[in-house]
Amino acid sequence: MHTQMKKYIHYLLFLVAIQPFVSCKDYLNIVPDNTITLEDYFVNKEMAYNALSNVYSGLPRNHLIHSTEFLLGDDWLGQRDATLAQSGLAGTRIMEGLQSATNPLLAFWQGSNYATDLYEVIRSANTFLEYIHLVKDMSELEKKQWIAQVKFLKAYYHFILIQHYGPITIVDTNIPPNATAEELFVNRSKVDDCFNYVINLIEEAIPDLDDEIMEDELGMVDQAAAKAIKARILLYRASPFFNGNKDLFGDFYNEDGETYFPMDDEGSARWKEKWNDALKATNEAIAFCEQEGFGLYQYEDQPYKFDMDDWKMNTEAMQRLYTLRLLVVDPWNKECIWGRTYRVGEGGTLQDASNIRLPRTFTSGVQETTGNSWNWAGATYQAMARYYTKNGLPIDVDKTFDKNNMYRLISTPSEDDPKYNELRGILQPGFMTLNMYLNREPRFYANLGISGGYWRAHQYRIETEMYGGTPGGYDPSVSPTDFFWTGIGVQKFVHPESKSGSWIRQLHFPFPIIRMADLYLMKAEILNELNGPGQDVYDEINKIRQRAGIPNVEEVWSNPNLCNSLYLNRHTTKEGLRDIIMLERSIEFAFEGSRFWDVMRYKKAVAEFNTPVTGWTGNAYGAQNFFRLEVKQRRQFLNRNYLWPISLNEMNTNANLIQNPGW
Repeated sequence: MHTQMKKYIHYLLFLVAIQPFVSCKDYLNIVPDNTITLEDYFVNKEMAYNALSNVYSGLPRNHLIHSTEFLLGDDWLGQRDATLAQSGLAGTRIMEGLQSATNPLLAFWQGSNYATDLYEVIRSANTFLEYIHLVKDMSELEKKQWIAQVKFLKAYYHFILIQHYGPITIVDTNIPPNATAEELFVNRSKVDDCFNYVINLIEEAIPDLDDEIMEDELGMVDQAAAKAIKARILLYRASPFFNGNKDLFGDFYNEDGETYFPMDDEGSARWKEKWNDALKATNEAIAFCEQEGFGLYQYEDQPYKFDMDDWKMNTEAMQRLYTLRLLVVDPWNKECIWGRTYRVGEGGTLQDASNIRLPRTFTSGVQETTGNSWNWAGATYQAMARYYTKNGLPIDVDKTFDKNNMYRLISTPSEDDPKYNELRGILQPGFMTLNMYLNREPRFYANLGISGGYWRAHQYRIETEMYGGTPGGYDPSVSPTDFFWTGIGVQKFVHPESKSGSWIRQLHFPFPIIRMADLYLMKAEILNELNGPGQDVYDEINKIRQRAGIPNVEEVWSNPNLCNSLYLNRHTTKEGLRDIIMLERSIEFAFEGSRFWDVMRYKKAVAEFNTPVTGWTGNAYGAQNFFRLEVKQRRQFLNRNYLWPISLNEMNTNANLIQNPGW
């Protein structure tokens, strides 16, 4: 049995175990019954476990295509752009400028348009903390561990609200039935007070969390997850958006005439203190996680049968490709510190939307259907172009990359050409493809689905062409709208063993919330902000680059034979190295939702996200018609979009709320 399938079986057992979980609203709606009280739902461990599951249900549903925040930013483009549908794909609609205060998209404040009501989940957490002591058939140690998980989740949900809304209302305890108007209609707290509340609650929870979650509890919070998330939260608090944001929110005042956002100047004592706090937490998280066996993922199993020959002839490159191809979808590998699980049978996942259909030419095995393989959530041209060249430099920086002929069609070497040996398993031999697709870094070929490449899914290696009537391409006889609108696919969230037709034929994996690569690049960023460029910063970046199979950052950016003179030694300035780190993050975490929040943290969203996203003519037949760069979708991002609007219904209910600027 393949190692992937063994892990899948363990994962299914965990998913089956959580099926009895009820929703937060169902759970709370039971309470008013005249014969049932909250105490009745904490009579034994099984009932308390259901209450615990209610708290976990608040984790953002980033695994589902219509509710995922991974669509925020400019990485993804989906079917909406073919059908002009006015529902679904909430993240995409926000990027089109369709956010509103009357009917907010991804509205975590009150729970609407594909987002969970996080305040309701927080109230469920408070209820759990208030009544868990009543359970009789649990040890005190078990209760402490569950209490710690709920405290952490309660803090994490407050952080998600801060991330989206800035100043929020803190709900430390539930409001009693006989509450006064003052208790009911609370004000928003200042940003620093919100962060302090979150960090204090996480620090309170960490000592009572398990050092390591057992295999049948995967997805639940342990100390590694809590320490890693604490580091991320402190990084956010130190970032320019939340740490001295005079230009955007210098005139955003609370009811007392004080600014909601801190106005500390860059370089001030308080500014430095926040970055130092982030560094300390990141170092602690890295040390603890490494001690617990976490690290950068490396594929150590045998290749699939369809890759065996190329593996033997091009072992190093193929092993690296497998590492990069499987680092997200290999369930609970050592890089995944914390991931978002989902229940068995849940459809509409990002894997469903991004997987291609098995071509009709594949006659062996079960004939595939469009179910669970929709063939329509793909990459933008911008995301594709961001990947480095094989030298580990951006395409506009690498002197050796033929930018003048990027869009020229060129044939890959034939199979008997010695030059093809290093491309075995990476690109098809003798295939006419785009010059821009050659000489790119390994993550390019591992993450994307391109013309002339390979798509590993359905337990096959599919030779993708992406043109109309070819594998991965437009097929109007199946669907006139289900095709990659840009002509560029994303394999990153598709497991090679996942098939179509039924959820049982898919291999499930946790969608990453935080992984080790993030901690290393966080440390690089923090060190650069505090002290500027240095070998300690380069070392953290190089951990990621070496795994990706590209040269060290200081080597290529200082090499005049590789680096364009306009960018030479850019890594030696704080601003230049910051840009390099952010680009490294945007590639390493491409399609994982990271780039949007990184751009937001540095207040560059208006500059970055007002540009239309582009792509090839995805429904065209033949290379000559296909490779025409087109505007696919207009985007609009205004200053007001930095903070989500609070629903007007919420504003009308609570007169003490002050709306976010611009809404």
